Amino acid sequence: GGGEETAPPAGMGRGGDGAAPMDAAPSTKEDKAAAQAVAMEKVEKAVQAARAKAQAGSLPEALESLLALEKTHRLAADVAETKAVVVAIVRLCHEAGDWKALNEHIVLLAKRRAQIKNAVADMVKECMLYVDAASDIAKKVELIETLNTVTEGKIYVEIERARLVRQLARIKEEQGKIKEAAEVLQGCAVETFGAMHRREKIAFILEQVRLCLDHKDFMRAQILSKKINPRTFKRAEKAAAKEGEKGKKEPEPLNADAVIQEPVEGTPELEALKVTYYEHMARYHASNNDYLEMCRCHMAVYDTPSVKAEPLRWKPLLEAATWYVLLAPSGPEQDDLVRRLHSDKSMDELAGHKALLKTFITKEIIHWSSLQATHKPQMDAAAAIFGGDAGAKRLEDLRLRIVEHNLLVVVAYYSKITLQRLPPPPPLPG
Repeated sequence: GGGEETAPPAGMGRGGDGAAPMDAAPSTKEDKAAAQAVAMEKVEKAVQAARAKAQAGSLPEALESLLALEKTHRLAADVAETKAVVVAIVRLCHEAGDWKALNEHIVLLAKRRAQIKNAVADMVKECMLYVDAASDIAKKVELIETLNTVTEGKIYVEIERARLVRQLARIKEEQGKIKEAAEVLQGCAVETFGAMHRREKIAFILEQVRLCLDHKDFMRAQILSKKINPRTFKRAEKAAAKEGEKGKKEPEPLNADAVIQEPVEGTPELEALKVTYYEHMARYHASNNDYLEMCRCHMAVYDTPSVKAEPLRWKPLLEAATWYVLLAPSGPEQDDLVRRLHSDKSMDELAGHKALLKTFITKEIIHWSSLQATHKPQMDAAAAIFGGDAGAKRLEDLRLRIVEHNLLVVVAYYSKITLQRLPPPPPLPG
C-alpha cells in the first residue's frame, strides 16, 4: 500500500537488462521526460473522470478517487503530478459550490504526511483566486481564515499569507471594526520576508500604521513606522534622477541569489509611498503637537518630484508648512526652517505667506492686531489648522510664539530693561 516505488538497482535500465551506464546515460533525460508526460496524461484523465462524477452529483466519490491518486504520487515524491491532483481537488470543490468541502480539503491536504511544499503553495494560490471571486462575505472570511491556518509558520507561502491577512483586515475595516483590523494586520511581520518586494513591504507597513492612527493607538503607530527607513525614498529619487527617467528599474537586491517576487497588482510606486508615509507621520506628530516635525513632513512631501510638478498639490503644503514652522517653539532648527522656507523660490507665488515668514525673521516687535489685520486672508484660509478641536490650542500657541519672538527681539537690543517698557502680550482674537 501507499503506492511507494523502489528505484532500480544501479546500472540497470528501465527494462532491467543490465545495460552499462555509458549506454543508458544519453537517454536518461529523455526517458524521464517521456515517463513524466505519460504520468501527467494519466493524471489528467483521472481528473476528467472525477470531474464527470462531480458534475453528475457524486462529489464525495470524485474526491475520494483523487485523494487516493494524490497519496500515490505524494509518497512517490512526484512533484508535478501531486501539484496537479491537489489543485484539481480544491477546484472540484469550488466548481461544485461546496465551500464546506473546500475548507475541509484545504486543511486535509496541507496536513497530509510528507506533503510536497510546491503542492501546498499551488493550492494556496489557486484558493486565493476563489477569495477574490467570492461575493458572499461570510464565505470569503471563512476561506481566508482557513488559508491563514494552513499557511501559518510556512516560509514558502509567507507572502500569500500576508496578502490574505491584508484582505481580511480590509473586510473588517469595511465592517467598521478598525481595532480588529489593526490587530489582524499587526500579526504579520512582513519586514522579515526576504522574498517580498520592497514596495509591497512598505505598503503593508503603511497600512498597519494607518489603522493604528485611525483607532488612536499612536504609540504602536510610531513603533511600526520605524520599520520604514526614509532613506529608501531618497535613494530611489536619486537613482531615478541619475537615470534621467522616473520609474526606471529598481536596483537589484544585495543578495544576488535572492528571489524577489513581483509586488501584488495595485501596489503604489515608491514616490507615492513616500507621500503616504509622510502624511501618516504628520498625523502622528499632530497627536503630540510637534509642529516642527509636522513642518518637516509637509516639506518632505513638497520635495517629491511629482508633487512639485502640480501647483494644486504643493501650494497647500507650503502654506501649511509656513504655519506649522511658526507655531513651533523658537530654536536653531526652527529658525533654519523658517529661513529655508522664506528663501524657497516657490514662496514667490505665495506672497502673503512669504510676508508672514519675513515678519518673524525681522527683529521687530510684532503686534497681534496688525498681524491679524495684515494676514487675515491667510488665517481664514487655514481652517484645517486653526479650526476644529485643535484650533483654539493652536491659536494660543501662535500667541505664545509672538510673545517669544518679542522677548527675543528685546533681548537682542537691550541688556537691561524694566518690565513697564516690555511690549504687552497679544490677546487672543475675539
